[in-house]
Amino acid sequence: MDENMDFVQVAKIKVVGVGGGGCNAVTRMVTDGVKGVEFYVANTDAQMLKGITDVNKIVLGKDLTHGLGAGGNPEIGRKAAVEAENEIREALTGANMVFVAAGMGGGTGTGAAPIVAKIARELGALTVGVVTSPFTFEGPRRARQAQAGLADLKENVDSIIVVSNDRLLDAIGGRPMNEAFREADNVLRQAVQTITDLIAIPAFINLDFADVSSVMKDRGAALIGIGMSDGDNKAEEAAKRAISSPLLDVSIAGAKDAIVNVTGGPNITLYDANTALAAIREAVGNEVNTILGVAINDQLDDQIIVTIIATGFEDEEEPEMPHTSYTAKATAKAMESSFDEPDDDLDDDVPAFLKNRRI
Repeated sequence: MDENMDFVQVAKIKVVGVGGGGCNAVTRMVTDGVKGVEFYVANTDAQMLKGITDVNKIVLGKDLTHGLGAGGNPEIGRKAAVEAENEIREALTGANMVFVAAGMGGGTGTGAAPIVAKIARELGALTVGVVTSPFTFEGPRRARQAQAGLADLKENVDSIIVVSNDRLLDAIGGRPMNEAFREADNVLRQAVQTITDLIAIPAFINLDFADVSSVMKDRGAALIGIGMSDGDNKAEEAAKRAISSPLLDVSIAGAKDAIVNVTGGPNITLYDANTALAAIREAVGNEVNTILGVAINDQLDDQIIVTIIATGFEDEEEPEMPHTSYTAKATAKAMESSFDEPDDDLDDDVPAFLKNRRI
């Protein structure tokens, strides 16, 4: 594939990072060169916004907070977003799809993200929440606030992807705290990029906005899983790791719809893509409506990365829990020696907890 081939903009996609966590995630997306997206950051903390470059900015609650933040109070965050409704509405007008990225548990992200999502949906955009739940060490107050904020956000989006920071912490092990937060930003970026790349980046198998909309509109809870493997049976193994990803608190079995993105090196084949898809259908159920994208990343060499975003669970609040030890065993195997070797041989867009795994 021509490395210089420009992306084809077929739908207007906007990403809004709300609050500190959301702003950090958007900054990471910009740094990593996510294409085909218009970026915005929205915060009550004017000082933080001042330090962000090359992104559209919205100061929330200028009169309410005077740019000094929400003090960890979601109600202040909500009121600040209501105050800035005209600016938010102007920024999101014309978007076909809006991602609302936030960290749940604090003041601005928790309180303002549902307002931003509500406005996006009123404007007719396919609206997807991509958020993190707080680490346990952040305390019970943030956990309670996150739970309430998630419930509010779910009412105002078409689909919502929640990444558990505790699960992520288990996956990355005893890494420094700043790396844990950075990895959370990276996973949010991966969730957004999986979808936007399917729409906007030329690939072997491309999808259009209508394909993505059919899987994510009015679907409620969504799950994301990411797996990587190399060597023999790499496609099947990567798919199995994606569906037993350490990011998943529950099984994806029972999902009605799924977006599957298979990315490999220059030697990836359609057989690899078909093998990965077959493994996912076996786990989720053959009746699942699956849309597939296949792309090349020259830096992956022999590796394959499989990302799945599953939606359409009958019970959004309680997707089916695993009934066997398969998920736990597969996850343990996938995590074995994840950080035993240097990771500079892989492109930096791969989440750290996936790097250097071997079968």
